[in-house]
Amino acid sequence: MISTSRGREHRQLSLLEEHGTPAASPSADAAPPVSSTLSTKRTAKTEAPKVVRATSTQKNDAAPKKPAKKGRRASAESMAQKQREISVSEFFTKNRHLLGFDNPSKALLTTVKEAVDNSLDACEEAGIPPELRVEIHQTAEDRYRVVVEDNGPGIVKAQIPKIFGKLLYGSKFHRLKQSRGQQGIGISAAGMYGQLTTGKPVVVTSKTGKGRPAHQYEIVLDTRKNQPNILADTTIDWERREHGTRVEIELQGNYRAGRRSVDEYLEQVGIANPHATITYVPPNNRAPLMLERVTDELPPETTEIKPHPYGIELGMLIKLMKESTHRSVSGTLQAEFSRVTARVAHQICETAGLRPTATAKRLGPQEIEKLYRAIPKVKVMAPPTNCIVPIGEELINRGLARELRAAIYASSTRPPTVYRGNPFRVEVGLAYGGDLRRMAIEEDSLTIKAKTEDRGEGPITLLRFANRVPLQYQQSACAIFKAVVDTSWKSYGLSQPRGGLPVGPMVLLVHIASVWVPFTSESKEAIAHYPEIIKEMKLALREVGRKLNAFLRRREKDRLQEKRRSIFSMYIGELARSLSRLGAGDETRIQKKLDVLVAKHAPQREVAVAAGASEVADSPVGLVEMSDDGELDDGELELDREEPRQLSLVDDDAPSAPKASKKKAAPKKKAAPKKKAAPKKKAPARKATSKKTTTKKTATKKTATKKTATKKTATKKTATKKTATKKTAKKKTAPKKGRRS
Repeated sequence: MISTSRGREHRQLSLLEEHGTPAASPSADAAPPVSSTLSTKRTAKTEAPKVVRATSTQKNDAAPKKPAKKGRRASAESMAQKQREISVSEFFTKNRHLLGFDNPSKALLTTVKEAVDNSLDACEEAGIPPELRVEIHQTAEDRYRVVVEDNGPGIVKAQIPKIFGKLLYGSKFHRLKQSRGQQGIGISAAGMYGQLTTGKPVVVTSKTGKGRPAHQYEIVLDTRKNQPNILADTTIDWERREHGTRVEIELQGNYRAGRRSVDEYLEQVGIANPHATITYVPPNNRAPLMLERVTDELPPETTEIKPHPYGIELGMLIKLMKESTHRSVSGTLQAEFSRVTARVAHQICETAGLRPTATAKRLGPQEIEKLYRAIPKVKVMAPPTNCIVPIGEELINRGLARELRAAIYASSTRPPTVYRGNPFRVEVGLAYGGDLRRMAIEEDSLTIKAKTEDRGEGPITLLRFANRVPLQYQQSACAIFKAVVDTSWKSYGLSQPRGGLPVGPMVLLVHIASVWVPFTSESKEAIAHYPEIIKEMKLALREVGRKLNAFLRRREKDRLQEKRRSIFSMYIGELARSLSRLGAGDETRIQKKLDVLVAKHAPQREVAVAAGASEVADSPVGLVEMSDDGELDDGELELDREEPRQLSLVDDDAPSAPKASKKKAAPKKKAAPKKKAAPKKKAPARKATSKKTTTKKTATKKTATKKTATKKTATKKTATKKTATKKTAKKKTAPKKGRRS
């Protein structure tokens, strides 16, 4: 109360001072009189209303109002009431870009891809040569109905709703076996996307055998529960197929031809799966496309393997030990891992300081961690490789040749290797030259096949595959792209910009086969950058690059030989005339035989198929000439007078007596100096005008002198041998005659 009264007095005094009335400061020694205090109070009361009107804004500025206190926005109890479980289908409904449904064009391609992958896996697992039919029908401006039909073994009735109406449901996630599908998401996610964009259900028809009814379902995915809702379940007569499955999905999409289209995807599927027949019916009333199989042999059946101990993680090892059905640690290691024998299991336990007979379920976290640290210190055999089936070098070449008309086809398959305990193999194939020099991207045609625009100066076309499945997107984020860019293609005859793909008319195919391909995301568009995988890819690329370099060098050599052949054909008449003057026969017959020889080695186109490399020669074979031994060689065409057997061009009816030819040639030698005098004077002028001809002549003279020198040495050696044999024979015969006499 005292403080408030003092504050009021101070405010009153300040107001009086503002209006001109002096205010005496109160002191503690002398108290003011009562009359003065009363007068001041009266004046303050009378003038108070005026003062309030004058200083109302000042009061508001000096003492702002305090905001009212608010309560807490949320409490632990209110937040706990909002917590609930999120299903997988709800998550991917909001994050469908993770599954490859970013835009309408990509969504259409992803839907076809998932259905085709399932069909090929089912046919191969059942041992049936795949026959697929893919149809795309446009139902509205931005809506398409995708139909994929196969001749596989079919699906059991009870499993149809779960396979197509539930995410993360399948038979391939918990096993280590090479297959196209891995996660059990693809086809059900495609149906979910169609349901979200069009509201239409997925229609599935399946038949398991001849004479059995076909079951048809209409399925919708319940995104909250991740469970299928069956709208219709009927039995129909499907007489066109003895067994198989048909899937129909209507979705919002955008069809386009060219790069990263359904057309290109199916074409690449045909390259990586030469044992499959694919019939494709594109939209817009275009003509159907038929991709016939190249081989009737199915790939060998793959086997399932157990995980390798080198690829195990600590958390997985703890789970295995706690859930093991085997009593001892040694028995658990042998049962749960591949390539772990009793001896290897004992070595791992000894390295970790544990007893092999210790109970697996009673091991503590520290003991299991010691066991985990001891596994890399023990040498364990690599995992088996019969679980991986590559395409094969020959089938890669044949698959490329079915779609492309190139000059050379080369391929290479690396031996199996391991990353994180998972076996894998890398294959590389290429097609170079030929019609690939004229390729273009057109809207109404496939992108790989030959077109009318020159593409020789552009970058190569890179085809990426994982378990025979083409990878269409995220090329720069893939390990295959990194391996190709890091390879020095200049060493193999191709130009390459820094940090980019090589330049040239080439299609490069890279395939990785593994029991578990390390994709970077659920959409399976790029491969992770594991050092072991990139190393194997580089080695395979170098092997194929060496084959390409050998072809390019041989083609350049053939080009030079073709140039020599054309020059030689220009002087056939002069050569025939000179040979006839030397007495070889009639000039016309010699010229005919020379023409036959040149025509025999004219440019040809031949196909040579091999396991590692095959080619269609797009360059001339070149002039194949005769050697000193009478065999075809790359040497010069010479006429040896000492050995007339090499003159296969000589007329058969001409006289073969050497003396007569020498006598007839004698008068020509006497008249020769007068005729040759004129060209000798012109010789210096030719040397001055053209230096290249002089160098060529000197080179030919040197080679001629070398050959004559070698021939002279050979004749000298034979002569010395003959004289030596004669002398020895005389010495032997001389004493015998003396004894007889």
